[in-house]
Amino acid sequence: MAGIWIWMLMMAMVAGNHAAVFDVKSYGAKADGKSDDSKAILDAWKAACNSGQASNVLIPKGTYMVGSMIMEGPCKAPITIEANKARFVAPINPNQLRARNGWINFVGIDRFGLQGGRFDGQGELAWHQNNCVGTGKCGSMPINLSFNRITNALIHSITSYDSKQYHIDVLSCKNVTFRSIRISAPDQSLNTDGIHIVRSSGINVTEADIKTGDDCVSVGDGSQQVNIEKVKCGPGHGIAIGSLGKYNNEEPVVGVTVKNCTITHTMSGVRVETWPASPSEGVARDLHFQNIVMNNVSTPISIDQEYCPYKCDKKVPSRVKISDVSFDDIRGTSASKVAVRLRCSSASPCENVGLSNINLAYHGSDGKATSECANVKPKVTGQLFPPACAVSSA
Repeated sequence: MAGIWIWMLMMAMVAGNHAAVFDVKSYGAKADGKSDDSKAILDAWKAACNSGQASNVLIPKGTYMVGSMIMEGPCKAPITIEANKARFVAPINPNQLRARNGWINFVGIDRFGLQGGRFDGQGELAWHQNNCVGTGKCGSMPINLSFNRITNALIHSITSYDSKQYHIDVLSCKNVTFRSIRISAPDQSLNTDGIHIVRSSGINVTEADIKTGDDCVSVGDGSQQVNIEKVKCGPGHGIAIGSLGKYNNEEPVVGVTVKNCTITHTMSGVRVETWPASPSEGVARDLHFQNIVMNNVSTPISIDQEYCPYKCDKKVPSRVKISDVSFDDIRGTSASKVAVRLRCSSASPCENVGLSNINLAYHGSDGKATSECANVKPKVTGQLFPPACAVSSA
């Protein structure tokens, strides 16, 4: 069903012959880079959303200064925003935006498309104000693009840069594809995850180029059937499942695939992270990483159930159960001697973890690449370098 809707949305975007067009300039948008165009864009959105036929919100070429905007459904028919040559600029001061929401929010929409657009979060001031590590409050800055309760949607050919916090937040969404996404922020920009996915299902991220100061893609609790493919990641912290196990009653993470990606000059490669001292039990299973190239990546492969960036009790083991995980055909270079680190929970050891055809070289002065394991007995097939922490089962 999701594939059918995505195909229909693509056809509507390409053809557009029978869709009603709502041009934001007809609603007073100036696109001069000085005027606040928020109201004009929202007025065009409301008119299109209330239309009984498929509608296109047209945002022509220009620079649009906009504050916080919430484009909310339900809408009466499929709706697409076309912003192919439009640039959107956020206020510099984060206090001018709703801290706990996105700068631009899409909420409660079915059969939705967003095509094109460059979203400039002007985040430098916010990065200096964000004392995430010291306070433990890492969700205090605005997000460039927030998608909440979106179903059957195609988001493509957009660019997000210099977000104040996450670039793209995906919450409680179903059957959404992100394609040809470009994300950019300096590697020193704190907490600027590229795409953050939580409590969503049927999410596809493909053909993305992500350069940021945190995870390129992060998958949080309640995410199921997530496919991440053809992503170029770096700089940043790599592609992560987690962190999990920090809060009560987190929902299971099931069915995540990361494949055909290239990760370059990042703090980590592909990893699963859970907090120690988890307040309740959790589950992460059916996780697969395949055909990934690592270029000078610190710890290319990692399961870390002692993840603790600030304020936690490492003496109490994680209660998140990790199982059915595979790392297959992962190759390239490690920037640290420990190329493979699998540190599972002593309270709930990892089960059915597989390593297959791993080739990771380390060229430092302190010897060859090594691996570390705790509370896991990985199944090994094919060639493996560095040597695994278990006897080969092949």
